Amino acid sequence: MKFISLKSRGGDYLVVAANIAWLRTGENGQTNVGMVGGSPLLVTGTIEEVAEMIRTG
Repeated sequence: MKFISLKSRGGDYLVVAANIAWLRTGENGQTNVGMVGGSPLLVTGTIEEVAEMIRTG
């Protein structure tokens, strides 16, 4: 299992990479990260920055 650390303004998330379903632009330079079987997470960074964090782990 590969864990990814994602930063948020309210705290940080440690998520399983295989559970990430989609990315969508949020507001104020943030990105929504869709989770399989759960609610989306609002994290800091653009889609490109978040995608790079997920890709590199």
